[in-house]
Amino acid sequence: MKLLPVVTATCSLALLAAPARSAPSTGSPFYGDPPDATHPWAVHDQNRPQPKRVEPGTFSTPEQPGKPPSDAIILFDGTAASLARWESDPKPGEAAGPTKWIVKDGALECVPKSGYIRTKEQFADCQLHVEWAAPTAVQGDSQGRGNSGVFLMGLAEVQVLDNYNNPTYADGFAASVYGINPPMANALRRPGEFQVYDIVFRRPVFRDGKQIDPGRMTVFCNGVLMQDATPLEGPGGHLRRSLPVAFPEKGPLKLQDHGNPVRFRNIWYRPLPSRAIEGGTDGVLTAEAATAKRKETAAILRTDAGKLSGTAQMLRLAESLTYDKDAATAAKVEQLAAACVAGLKALSGAAAEAKKGEALAVQRALNYLARFQFVPADYAPRAALNQLIKARGWDDAKK
Repeated sequence: MKLLPVVTATCSLALLAAPARSAPSTGSPFYGDPPDATHPWAVHDQNRPQPKRVEPGTFSTPEQPGKPPSDAIILFDGTAASLARWESDPKPGEAAGPTKWIVKDGALECVPKSGYIRTKEQFADCQLHVEWAAPTAVQGDSQGRGNSGVFLMGLAEVQVLDNYNNPTYADGFAASVYGINPPMANALRRPGEFQVYDIVFRRPVFRDGKQIDPGRMTVFCNGVLMQDATPLEGPGGHLRRSLPVAFPEKGPLKLQDHGNPVRFRNIWYRPLPSRAIEGGTDGVLTAEAATAKRKETAAILRTDAGKLSGTAQMLRLAESLTYDKDAATAAKVEQLAAACVAGLKALSGAAAEAKKGEALAVQRALNYLARFQFVPADYAPRAALNQLIKARGWDDAKK
């Protein structure tokens, strides 16, 4: 971690147009590399949105489900009331009805031959938490033992299977992306004990019929990494090789009835923010998207500058130039910078010393603009200010 430089200012103006002292520091303008063609934010950008606050939950044990984080959307919490969030998964053309699965001892239990179930709620990219337990009484082997499945958007399956001392084909193992990729390990507890899946899911994205992101799945089982951003080769499936296809915008979470009374508990999810290719503003953006976001940020800064005056206004407008180099704004910055330098030149003695912090703050801003070519290297206000600071010995303040 690199600490931000401290700018001392004795001027009555808010030199860097920063938040009030009681507000936490979110960074400093004219500091890190500026926005560019595919990044709408500067490095260490004070205008970049802050992460939202989420109160963490608690971890589960085999005996007791943990508490979800504060922003989780609960799909099953162990109560009969939460069963209302689920419905039967009918065949195409048929209407959904109430699920025949039951709630028993705080768990959602599959009733064999009653059919798949699905959430009424539909969602896409998410962090998904699911806990499941195979029957304590061991029956069957391979795919016939404690079999179920977790289907993201009703399509991409993370296999549920009792593989405790029970081998099967690798791409059908517990925590496999079924039919596509085996898990990296077998971290299952004994039959009857609850297993914990934590899944990060990103759906495939198509544009104009062309795949631009294959989607991916990251899976932890009982805290052990099983799938490391595994690319999705379509939805997966049985017997036939899956091929890339477009997924819908949203879909339900489905749980499979494979003829075994598998139990589920503590099911919740957190929606994930949009990726850059879908309009998100973090990561590498298209030039068009980055330009639009930079212009939006510049407009906010210029509106804010309209509430300020003098040096504070000049600094805010100068900051906006790093997002969007507008000719009218650049002319206003030059006018205000020249006025600032003229005002500093007119001062002497104690009055001049009182403005040293302001002079150094403006110098820092103008040097930044020149360094990244937002203003010419021979920018007149910058040259005049550098000369003034040198003549008064203020440039020795950093030594």
